[in-house]
Amino acid sequence: MPKPKEVILGVTGSIAAYKACEIINRLKKRRVEVTAVMTKDAEEFITPLTLQALSANRVVRDLFALPENVNPVHISLAERADLTLIAPATANIIAKLSSGIADDTLTCLCLSTRAPIVICPAMNEKMFKHKITQENIARLKAAGYHFIGPEKGHLVCGERGIGHLADVDQIVAQTLKILK
Repeated sequence: MPKPKEVILGVTGSIAAYKACEIINRLKKRRVEVTAVMTKDAEEFITPLTLQALSANRVVRDLFALPENVNPVHISLAERADLTLIAPATANIIAKLSSGIADDTLTCLCLSTRAPIVICPAMNEKMFKHKITQENIARLKAAGYHFIGPEKGHLVCGERGIGHLADVDQIVAQTLKILK
């Protein structure tokens, strides 16, 4: 039996972080291993325990936690990953990745991996349409990053606009397509 594919799911500080639960469930049903990496801001919206229970894997939160082996955690994750999926991806994480900033586990992992990276933006429409955010997205696309969404939908501010996290079915379907 072939080794299951492994997706590293980056979860960042967005209200849409709760949708990571459904992404994990749907990937697991398709026999994909999922390991979650959370930013500190993500923990304001969802608990590591929830993601650990759903993924059946330890949630990685601290770049400086002692690794289980001699490899630093971000390197071992980068080597194991068949794909890194960041859902939801805030304007902050997109800007960090575009600038090469590596100040947490998720950004270090993204700079270390040779696996495809898929980014699913979720933010206010004004932030998404901002010239700098659009330049950051264009720069990441030029570097080979994949993007899914965002969609037009209900935003936390009460308005409707572009910036709503893409539909979970679409995220999972495109992730599986890129994995093949």
